[in-house]
Amino acid sequence: MILLLTASYIITPAIVLWLCRKIKILNKIGPVLLLYLIGIILGNSGLVAESAFKVQDLIVTLIIPLAIPMMLFSCNFLQWNIKNAVLTLITGIIAVVVAIFAGYFIFKPLIGSDPAIGGNIDKIAGMLAGVYTGGTPNLAAIKLMLGIPNETYIMVHSYDMAISLIYLTFVLSIGIKLFRKILHYEPSKKSTKSDHMPIEPEGDEPYKDFFKKENFFPVLGAAALSLLIFGVAGGLSMVLPKDLQMVVVILAITSLGIGASFIRRVREIRKSYDAGMYLVYIFSMVVASMADLGRLNLAGGLYILLYIVFVIFGSLILQLIMARILKIDADTVLISSVSLINSPPFVPLIATAMNNRSVIITGLTVGLVGYAIGNYLGYLISIIL
Repeated sequence: MILLLTASYIITPAIVLWLCRKIKILNKIGPVLLLYLIGIILGNSGLVAESAFKVQDLIVTLIIPLAIPMMLFSCNFLQWNIKNAVLTLITGIIAVVVAIFAGYFIFKPLIGSDPAIGGNIDKIAGMLAGVYTGGTPNLAAIKLMLGIPNETYIMVHSYDMAISLIYLTFVLSIGIKLFRKILHYEPSKKSTKSDHMPIEPEGDEPYKDFFKKENFFPVLGAAALSLLIFGVAGGLSMVLPKDLQMVVVILAITSLGIGASFIRRVREIRKSYDAGMYLVYIFSMVVASMADLGRLNLAGGLYILLYIVFVIFGSLILQLIMARILKIDADTVLISSVSLINSPPFVPLIATAMNNRSVIITGLTVGLVGYAIGNYLGYLISIIL
């Protein structure tokens, strides 16, 4: 059963990509969203046994650290827009913090009387600050720092996964087009061809001729280099406390991937990005299949659910307003928002849906800084409240 499930994760993206080429309506929806929906259906169909969680978790843990360097190899970071990255980082964090404080005072009178939550609303606010500037490692770290009960942590984490899933679906379905209408966007500079990319993309058939000798063997070399980078990053993280390991791994693979991109032979591997993107396709299906929507206890924490909805979509609206004022482009804003709300591993997924590879480094940078400050910010906000 486990082998069959793993094989389905590997093969399904290839089938979906083939169908997208053959059926116009599926091509408009896009493989990323289709794989996400397939994953949700699979995960909530009852076909996946609980014993498969360890395998799913292993795939999610390994696949993105391998994919990110392969996607970074072909980027030209000498032309990266640092100003936009700094602006979106600042506005994104401000938006999250303001939404958390506003939501705290709106929902505290309602949540405070809920016996399922007790007096943990300030601690819940701290966890939300950690997870929506960093990620799940920050959520777990803040739970330990603040002594939050297991039941409260599980409820918040379950709600976070469900609402983050809805948020990501919104972004993939209408969010990109909506933001591009509201904010500055230049298709001629932000579409399939990017100054950050030395090799011009191959339209709707990036995997055409993938297994030809001149393409396949260089990709194997890129994969081996990515595996080596992952191994080095993992080794570095082992000497640090567990709650810092994910931060160190992501920082290290990003830094080493960027460093390798300055080697011309590495940067010119034609199919490296596409191979990394296929791993992201697998990741999108696996992570969606792990979201068990049936585990949510709506009766026990309705106002916590509403608080999380308020923080996610409230921060998105605030960031949109600030971006409009500061004239930040749509793709940079959206990739940064996803990196903060959903965490850096989702950045390549959204960049591909945007058909804009040049924002990958901006999204990763914003998310990585968020990882670094998430624990501090979450603890500080909890103490203040």
